Amino acid sequence: MEKSKLVVGNMKMVMNAKDINDFVNAFDKKKHDKNVVLCPSSLYLPYFIGKSYCVGIQNIAVYEEGAYTGEVSSKQASSMKIDYTIIGHSERRDYFKETDEIVRKKILLALQSKLKVILCIGESESEREELKTYKVLKRQITSALKGLEKNEVKNIIIAYEPIWAIGTGKVPTKQEIIDTVEFIKSIVSDLYGKPCRVLYGGSVNDQNIASLNKIDTLDGYLVGGASCKVSKFEKIIEVVNR
Repeated sequence: MEKSKLVVGNMKMVMNAKDINDFVNAFDKKKHDKNVVLCPSSLYLPYFIGKSYCVGIQNIAVYEEGAYTGEVSSKQASSMKIDYTIIGHSERRDYFKETDEIVRKKILLALQSKLKVILCIGESESEREELKTYKVLKRQITSALKGLEKNEVKNIIIAYEPIWAIGTGKVPTKQEIIDTVEFIKSIVSDLYGKPCRVLYGGSVNDQNIASLNKIDTLDGYLVGGASCKVSKFEKIIEVVNR
């Protein structure tokens, strides 16, 4: 297992061309290593490629290639020297009705194209209140990894993002995160003989990162809104790398 923690910025769909240009100009004043991953909108990927840090695409198509207007395939992303892809984010599962089976197919395509996968899993607020968190997470993990070989799982990173925490300012307690990360790693260990890396996401920001970073079993963070502000994102990186 790698020791350095990953800091992944999921920049969503909130910035225009001027915002991106300003971000890159400011962010590139410092050299960031390969444990930093920025995932902008697909339209803006060329602004970020070829830098000292890694680049991820926020989504890939469930198709290998063909007449699928508006989609981006894993092969296309790989050909652009993109390193990672986010798959299974709750916004994709909810707004675009992506099922566990679609998530699994996307993972297979990503791995075939030599992309590293950031697999997002998480429970809704109602599932949490009904004490179904572990049941939901186990289903999402086992379905997503079904059919993978042991050597392929090393390229899977799981991001635990409780849906009720995304963009709400709510964060699970330290003990809840510790217990959930342990559960996730145990599921993967039972399936493949060793755990995978696990990130935490869900209202991660420059104010709570110091507290979150005290959780030794976490392998990094998936940052949403705070990744779109250079000062906030750089503070997060600084705390994690301290």
